[in-house]
Amino acid sequence: MTDDDKARRTRARAALTAATVVATVALAGCGGSPGTVAHTLGGTVTGLMPGNQIVLTSGEDSVTLSADGRFTFAHTIGEGSAYRVALGTTSPTAQPCTSTYGVATMGASNVSNVTVICGLPGGTGSFTSTGAMSVSRVNHTATLLTQGHVLISAGFNQATNTPPAERYDPVNGSFASTGYPLIQRFGHTATRLPDGKVLIAGGIEWTSGLQFMESSAELYDPVTGLWTSTEPMDTARTGHTATALPNGKVLVTGGRDTLGRSLAGAELYDPATGKWHDLPTMHDSRWDHTAVLLPGGKVLVSGGSQATLGTHTLDSSELFDPANESWSTTGRMARQRALHTATLLPSGKVLVAGGGGSIDGAELYDTATGSWTVTAPLATGRSDHTAVLLPSGKVLVAGGRGAGSETFDSTELYNPATNQWTAGQPMLRPRYGHAATLLVNGKLLITAGADVHDHLSSTELYH
Repeated sequence: MTDDDKARRTRARAALTAATVVATVALAGCGGSPGTVAHTLGGTVTGLMPGNQIVLTSGEDSVTLSADGRFTFAHTIGEGSAYRVALGTTSPTAQPCTSTYGVATMGASNVSNVTVICGLPGGTGSFTSTGAMSVSRVNHTATLLTQGHVLISAGFNQATNTPPAERYDPVNGSFASTGYPLIQRFGHTATRLPDGKVLIAGGIEWTSGLQFMESSAELYDPVTGLWTSTEPMDTARTGHTATALPNGKVLVTGGRDTLGRSLAGAELYDPATGKWHDLPTMHDSRWDHTAVLLPGGKVLVSGGSQATLGTHTLDSSELFDPANESWSTTGRMARQRALHTATLLPSGKVLVAGGGGSIDGAELYDTATGSWTVTAPLATGRSDHTAVLLPSGKVLVAGGRGAGSETFDSTELYNPATNQWTAGQPMLRPRYGHAATLLVNGKLLITAGADVHDHLSSTELYH
């Protein structure tokens, strides 16, 4: 081999090495294959009592926190690797604490949405009254704001066309007016954005006894208390869902249109531009369904009603992948259901409970297998109820309606450790179409709704 041949081979090997390095960097930049890229793992702690601390662990990492706020583990985790965030006992005072998104597999980006929720010690498991709102309302929204207040938006109120929005202050237990939304609506959605503003979208406008389906959207700024319009959706809809994604965008799915037809369409709102864009349609049209953000970043859509040659409920489920903005089918529920609830558990599974079509049934969705399994049924069959994961790790189901005209004040608690339900203390009032919001102190705020006879302005706290 001549010296020229040796030189050419040396240059070729160098070029191949450089190309390999470039390819590896390119893979790292776009997500790469499992193990190629490492991501950070973190989230937020709320409800920790002053003077208390909690230790969080994940693999070889531990973080000690002594105040509410954000946390990030020191070591990165390779893409495609499973993680589990374990919660230590709070000290020196024991508080009940749980987490969401605490178990998952690393996707194509950092995880920053693990939420650790701590409650107050010595809870009674009962309800007490708190401040009343200025007007009654049903099918309204209640959104936890960055400041810890709760925004109560719109809702149906037959006595007045323009009830003001209100803010609940958990420190003094009172409501205060915070201006008027641009459109008076019910059956809409409200979603907190990364900058703290709240996006209101769709619903039915109620004006002088007339109803109009809305495609409009508006923004509430909790700093200024002002309402401003943003670009409307492409399709007017109610009975839809709105889910905040890890990338800051908002996914809106399904609903029904002005003619009462169920919708398969979905749209994505980008807060950076204030614009919507249409997505590929779902496999099934549906309204009064549920949508849950899973730990891996996908969204599970399940059940709902469909209007095709008459109205019927669905047992189908599908997944939205924000990475490529596509839909895929997943396992079918054991029962058809609409106006049910879907709650993400600390294990990463999803608990679905009640709803028309399977009013006392409950089942679990396993994100690892994409399948559903039946779990213990509710003691009281109900739909149009609420379900919230508590700091204790249990799920509180409250209120709702039965198969007849009855409205419930009863509650039930689901324990994921035993897969069993136990009776809880009743609410102070029977109600359906209400809202339930977990506060930063771990208490649960129940607002408004309706009973058999009246729309309600009353509110109560569970602790």
